[in-house]
Amino acid sequence: MSAFTDSITLAAQLIAQGDAVLMRIVGLSLQVSFSACLVGAIAGLWLGAWLAVARFPGHRLLVWGVNTLLALPSVVVGLLVYLLLSRSGPLGAWGILFTPTAMVVAQSILVVPLIAALTRRVVLDGLREGGDQLRSMGAGELTAAGLVLLHERFAVLTVLLTAFCRAIAEVGAVMVVGGNIDGMTRVMTTAIALETSKGDLPLALALGIVLLGVVGIINGAIGLLPAREGLESERLI
Repeated sequence: MSAFTDSITLAAQLIAQGDAVLMRIVGLSLQVSFSACLVGAIAGLWLGAWLAVARFPGHRLLVWGVNTLLALPSVVVGLLVYLLLSRSGPLGAWGILFTPTAMVVAQSILVVPLIAALTRRVVLDGLREGGDQLRSMGAGELTAAGLVLLHERFAVLTVLLTAFCRAIAEVGAVMVVGGNIDGMTRVMTTAIALETSKGDLPLALALGIVLLGVVGIINGAIGLLPAREGLESERLI
């Protein structure tokens, strides 16, 4: 029991003192996940909007594929990106394996299906309510989808925050393509795994607390969005 309380105490001290190693790991985690979500948003929002309005042979199969990729294990993504970026891979000349850039690539691939699937649902629901009005004003299908996303900005923000939580909490992909190199590619999840195996429980626990804090703040923001949306609607009325 004393080991547990001692670890909690030391972890709290590391956080309160702003330990340099802790802050460096947290900073890199936020940087990588934010960048991945930015890249994923560009691809995922467009893909989701397009899938909501496009009709072509194989459309349902593509939608099924995107939804299936929601359950894609992060280690599989890490393996695929590793094969692409390794020295003998097709993109090996880029020389970005075991760098934060490779980690951004892996996390981007992870969040794109999530953003696309949720965006498609947002657009479908929006078009069901106001699609006819937009079309009567001369908006094309893809333009109408874009206008729906603009109108449903709080829903879109919820999607992006959810994707960020998915990115920052994953460990498999960044471990494979980043290598967990101290001072270069060590993020919160990989550092927790390493420090726990080494027996440095206070640092691992401190990182876990910070990670839970970040995710908790984001989930709190997601919970506040509906209330904010209601206030915006009242102001418009």
